[in-house]
Amino acid sequence: MGAERVFACGAATGLLGDLLFGDPRRGHPVAVFGRGAAALEHLLWRDHRGWGALHTALCAGSVVGAGALAARLVRRSPAAATALTAAATWAVVGGTSLAREATAIGEALAAGDTGAARARLPHLCGRDPESLDAAGMARAVVESVAENTSDAVVGALVWGALAGVPGLLGFRAVNTLDAMVGHKSPRHRRFGWAAARLDDLTGAPGARLTAALAVLAGGDPRGAARAWRADAGAHPSPNAGPVEASFAGALGVRLGGTLSYGGRVEHRPVLGGGGREVEVTDIRRAVRLSRRITALSLVVCAAASLVRTRAGAR
Repeated sequence: MGAERVFACGAATGLLGDLLFGDPRRGHPVAVFGRGAAALEHLLWRDHRGWGALHTALCAGSVVGAGALAARLVRRSPAAATALTAAATWAVVGGTSLAREATAIGEALAAGDTGAARARLPHLCGRDPESLDAAGMARAVVESVAENTSDAVVGALVWGALAGVPGLLGFRAVNTLDAMVGHKSPRHRRFGWAAARLDDLTGAPGARLTAALAVLAGGDPRGAARAWRADAGAHPSPNAGPVEASFAGALGVRLGGTLSYGGRVEHRPVLGGGGREVEVTDIRRAVRLSRRITALSLVVCAAASLVRTRAGAR
């Protein structure tokens, strides 16, 4: 097998592993990284952007460096390089866990068990479950499926296609750091600034590809494109905006509006204003759309990696 096929075969194998096994219950590499990042934050924390930038550089840089070293060690063996790419892909993607959690919440809501749905919602997103009724939880789940399709799957594949194993691992490290320190809490408003900005930059390609594939794979291409064009810019996140807007248009629903995080209420613009309110059955539709986008993104990223490898060999 030639080097130009390493990413395609490795990424496909890693996605298959995620589909078959999901995330491990113990010892997940991302959880190990998170514990290390938290320990380093304990040592470095100051209410200052510079110290936060140092924390981000050390955490993300060490992961990228380890990935680059591992890739260098196996570069002469396509089989070993493919195995490393597969392991890295499996470690960083989370599409199966995303679908499982979303489906479980949807089933609880369909059965009228809002208590069980509220108990599971924090596994999927950071909303305050006690402030949400059944419709609000369904909307939160659809929004989380949309955003995490980009963050937990497509973005990683994009960076894998661009930079191989270091790209796969580095993207996940940055995304995890943003989830840990990038929010605007009093403790992290300054310290997490660098992580949040870096996540905006690294997440941009995957978010645009996710939105484009939602237009192609959704049930209403025109509606998805129209919502992306009209509403994405109003979202406070430059990356979540295109993804959630395109999902809203593709599914024919309205997303956004009032939400609560950690006791802080936010009033966000409505995405897909011409659609209807989210219903519980839309959770399964969002999961199916997410899976189609995952498959298409693998094809696109594998083709991009093939072109990049051949161009570099000339």
